[in-house]
Amino acid sequence: MKKILITGAAGFIGHHLSKLLLKNGYEVVGIDNINDYYDVNLKLARLEDLGIDTSKIEYNKAVQGKIKFIKLDLVDKDNILELFKNEKFNFVMNLAAQAGVRYSLINPHAYVDSNITGFLNILE
Repeated sequence: MKKILITGAAGFIGHHLSKLLLKNGYEVVGIDNINDYYDVNLKLARLEDLGIDTSKIEYNKAVQGKIKFIKLDLVDKDNILELFKNEKFNFVMNLAAQAGVRYSLINPHAYVDSNITGFLNILE
């Protein structure tokens, strides 16, 4: 079975992609930092739909449901590298990003951290 990492797994696209990949026989590992830019309860509901017991979510601890979920920030280089070392992914779908244009004017560093540094950590 092919193993795929979905970043941004608690987001709208990540959630639906995870469901599709499961349906097609993939082993899915999802990560998300579950930040509060969008409604956290909505993100948790999506994870619950994937069989994740959200009461067990802790930072950098795997929770098994229909997918394996890990609350993890892409900026956390050491734990991202450890994840790749341990999981041996066949594919990676990077859907994680800091969203929202208006907020980028207020906090541009959040965008650099998530959208550039986080992506670089995946590439390494």
